Amino acid sequence: MSKTLPFTLLSFSWTVLASWPTCIVPITSTPYSYEVPSWLSLNYSCTGSPQVWEARPSRGKGIGVFATRPLDPGDIILAELPVIIIEPPLIRDGVAYPLTSVEPLLQAAFDTLSEEHKSAVLSLHAHLTPEEASDTETRLLPIFRSNAYLVGSLMSEFGLFPKGARINHSCRPNSNQVWIDKTGKRVVRAIRRIEEGEEISATYLPLLQSRKERQRALSQYGFKCTCSACVLGKAEQEASDKRRNDIRLAFHDFEPHLSLSVPQSVADKRKAQMNVEASMQLVKLLEEEELSDYLAPAYRIVALSFARIERWDQATIWAHKSYNLRLAENEDAEGTLEMAALTSQFISSWNEELYNKSKQQG
Repeated sequence: MSKTLPFTLLSFSWTVLASWPTCIVPITSTPYSYEVPSWLSLNYSCTGSPQVWEARPSRGKGIGVFATRPLDPGDIILAELPVIIIEPPLIRDGVAYPLTSVEPLLQAAFDTLSEEHKSAVLSLHAHLTPEEASDTETRLLPIFRSNAYLVGSLMSEFGLFPKGARINHSCRPNSNQVWIDKTGKRVVRAIRRIEEGEEISATYLPLLQSRKERQRALSQYGFKCTCSACVLGKAEQEASDKRRNDIRLAFHDFEPHLSLSVPQSVADKRKAQMNVEASMQLVKLLEEEELSDYLAPAYRIVALSFARIERWDQATIWAHKSYNLRLAENEDAEGTLEMAALTSQFISSWNEELYNKSKQQG
């Protein structure tokens, strides 16, 4: 969109922005082979395809989830209700209760499940300690420990999602998983283009760490990651680790500058211009590392950086890009509403700027 257009033409179509694929009711498909439990035959379909994923063996990873058609960023892969949801005991004296305190709650919830759901839960992988491996009756707690997610409006509960739990880890994931409080579901969406037959991956940990730190954190799940970010040669791995560290530091360093105040002094204006360039470099680093899940906050940083130097055209475009990504995750989330408001605000400033220029030229 050119800033030379008449100011009356500058507006974005919010209807178009909201037209992401929508999942409909579960449909029954044919049972999967490879002795995958029958519950996997229930899939959520999205506009354009009756089935977007399938579970089948993944080399070296047990069962994995694979795309049955090409998926674009924002496409819903599945939307799943938790089969078990647990509110753990409150923290006492600043210390969390041991996980064993959850076991009676977990067992009580498990006992209410249908046989199909019980089978689905017990079929999930769990990393067992030596003590747990020798005691077959303790399998439920390790499964829950290995596969549960934080859920709820305050993210203070634990939910178990058997379908989503089949998605394997990658340090360069192609999907993310977001809890939608309004529907009580955990929604998995593509965050970059996923080709037909490609394995769908998520992350089990924060990704702005070195390979060594990530592998150490993943040891609690009992596997060593072999994704594309973890099998690099020494020189490439060092470069990757540096990029991730630079990204982490950039997010931290930008935090004090994320305001709409326009700098007044020459020195502050120069620094604001440097921040614009640094924000663009942040986006470039994320793209090089294929960390798509961090792009929405990075686009926000770029938008605010341009706004501080009153480049309303670029501020609008980057705020709109961040809004697009936020909208795909959760239309009601605070971040989505913020980016919608900022985009509207920047459009108004851009229109006012063009109007003033047209008056001066007239």
